[in-house]
Amino acid sequence: MQVHESTPVATLVDLRVDGARLWDSLMQLAQIGATDKGGVCRLALTELDRKARDLFIAWAKEIGCSVRVDAIGNIFARRAGLRDDLPPVMTGSHIDTQPTGGKFDGNYGVLAGLEVLRTLADANIRTLAPLEVAVWTNEEGSRFVPVMMGSGVFAGAFTLEHALEQRDREGISVRDALASIGYAGDSAKPHAVGAYFEAHIEQGPVLEAHDTTIGVVQGALGQRWYDVTVHGMEAHAGPTPMELRRDALLVAADLIHAVNRIALDHAPHGRGTVGWLDVHPNSRNVIPGRVTLTVDLRAADDASLTEMDAALRAACATAGEKAGITVDVEQVVYFQPQPFAADLVAAVQQGADTLGFSSMDVISGAGHDAVYLARVAPAAMIFVPCKDGISHNEIEDARADHLEAGCNVLLQAMLNAAQTTGGTEA
Repeated sequence: MQVHESTPVATLVDLRVDGARLWDSLMQLAQIGATDKGGVCRLALTELDRKARDLFIAWAKEIGCSVRVDAIGNIFARRAGLRDDLPPVMTGSHIDTQPTGGKFDGNYGVLAGLEVLRTLADANIRTLAPLEVAVWTNEEGSRFVPVMMGSGVFAGAFTLEHALEQRDREGISVRDALASIGYAGDSAKPHAVGAYFEAHIEQGPVLEAHDTTIGVVQGALGQRWYDVTVHGMEAHAGPTPMELRRDALLVAADLIHAVNRIALDHAPHGRGTVGWLDVHPNSRNVIPGRVTLTVDLRAADDASLTEMDAALRAACATAGEKAGITVDVEQVVYFQPQPFAADLVAAVQQGADTLGFSSMDVISGAGHDAVYLARVAPAAMIFVPCKDGISHNEIEDARADHLEAGCNVLLQAMLNAAQTTGGTEA
């Protein structure tokens, strides 16, 4: 990975965000659903989510934004442009969290966008194209599946009706949850987007390990998820000789090693994880007769992901044949690798260079709303470090100066995309 060092140069528009205001907004939002360990539990479409949404809308209206909510509950705070007929330059993320979430995942992208609009309002600068900050519904997927629901509906990855019909563990539908918190919005079709930027904590250790401030995200890893079921035979642990056993767990253990090897064979961006096991009958003195395991494979390009898929299926077939048992493989998720728009990625790099921040090219290993937006508009992402690479955890943390730096890069990139004039607001 190449790390770019640069020194500040003169900028066409000498604007800087208010880092202290950004931090204060993040800390205020984090109080809604705050946990004892310093994190946030604010699941999608709950009463806490409503309070957070209301706060964001109040802040947006304070600076003169119009606000629209669509039928899946996505919020769009819009600052009019001099040419308001142009498609907006959009930024955003999500404010729903994991059950043991942190203060910054998603929330930073939303409030960095708000801070960009606040900065422009303070300076009385109107961009040529309108600007929008989006709050996407149910990105985390902790309460409802699929994940990235709001941006997925917006981008046409799945239908509105399919999303509205999904239910949580208590049987409450998305449709009813939206209505209960007052965020079942209008049914207008998704509008065109001129460009989409998303600022985010990295959720990994790379930037911190390289002591680098800005991650210039080239794209997102593709993903294939599987449910693998190993069918052996239960038998008594004492009377059954080792050579006559059909031990499903033993085969599953071999497959876990195989998944790790497959990922290593596709370095540096290959990823392979077995995150969940179900062992039947799960009894101390019974040889396991059935094991179900999840497999998560990721890669930066579809060719590698296809090779990894073939390698997994071959490993399952070989392991099953060797043990004399059956191994079933079912693919349950496929996200194709998503490169981001070259000109927007270049704008992020230019912003980092102009402002004098160290930067490096990175690939996103996680899914983000920007992945779906990239299907319908040019898109790019900006990463900043998070402490020890920890996220989806109550101890998730980030430095205020890094958050401010990422927001300033976002400001420069959005100004570039929106073709800022030097004019004063009407």
